[in-house]
Amino acid sequence: MRLGRHRGGPQRALIEHAIGPVWEANHVWLIFVVVMLWSGFPEVFAAVLSTLHLPLTLAALGIIARGAAFAFRKASTQLWQQRLFGACFATSSVVTPFFLGTVAGGVASGRVPPGLAAGSTVTSWPNPASFLGGVLAVVTRAHLAAVYLCADAARGGGPGLVRAFRRRALVSGLAAGAVALVGIAVLHADAPRLFHGLTHRAVPLVVLSAVTGVAGLVLLMRSPWGWARAAAALAVALIVWAWGVAQYPLMLAPDLTVARRPHHRRCWPPC
Repeated sequence: MRLGRHRGGPQRALIEHAIGPVWEANHVWLIFVVVMLWSGFPEVFAAVLSTLHLPLTLAALGIIARGAAFAFRKASTQLWQQRLFGACFATSSVVTPFFLGTVAGGVASGRVPPGLAAGSTVTSWPNPASFLGGVLAVVTRAHLAAVYLCADAARGGGPGLVRAFRRRALVSGLAAGAVALVGIAVLHADAPRLFHGLTHRAVPLVVLSAVTGVAGLVLLMRSPWGWARAAAALAVALIVWAWGVAQYPLMLAPDLTVARRPHHRRCWPPC
C-alpha cells in the first residue's frame, strides 16, 4: 500500500507545483480564441461550431473533467480516490487535445464549408487528416509539458526527476517526429490541397520546424533548459504557422477568405 501511494508521487507533486499558480488562467487562451473568432469572423465561427459540434463538445467535457479531477484529487485523502481522480485527470488530458486536434484537422482538410452546419457532422472529423491532427496535438502537448518540467525538476526536484522528465521529453519528441513523417503520406492521400501548400509555399516553415525540433532534443541532452524550452515551443509554433501559410488565403474551403468574408453592419450607433 505504501509503495502504491508513493509510486510516481514526486512527479505528480512537481506537476501540481508547476501548474498550480496558473491553473485558474489555464484556459484563458481558449476563451480568447473563441471570442476573437466570434467577433472577427462570425461566419467561420458559425460554420466550425455547427459542423464540428461533436468533437468540440467532447473537448469541452474533457476540459471540465480535467479541472474537476485536479481539484478533487488534491482534496482526497483515500488512496482509491486519488487513483480515481488521477486516472480521470490523465484521461481527460489526452482526450481534450485529441478532439481539439481533430477540429483543426477537419478545417485544414477542407471538410468544413461556409454556412450553418453545411458540412457533415459525421464525416467532418472522424477521418485520416483529423485523426492525424488529434494524435499530433497529443504528442506535441506531451513533449512541451515534459520539456518545461525538466527545467522545474532541475531547479528543485533532484537528478532523479530530471532524468524521468528528460526521458519523457525525448520519447515524446521522437514520437512527434514520427507522427509528422507519417502525416506526409496521410495528407497526400486525404488532404491534397493542404499537402500542396505545405510542400510549396510553407516548406521553409516545415523545414525550420524539423530543424528546431531536432535542436531541442540535442539541447535536452546537454541540459541548457531555457534554450530547450524555447526550441520546443518554436518547433510546435512553426507547425501551426505552416498550416496557416499553406492554407492562405483561405479560411474555409472552398472559397471563404478574409477579403471575401461578409462585412456586417454595426448593431450600435457610433459614439
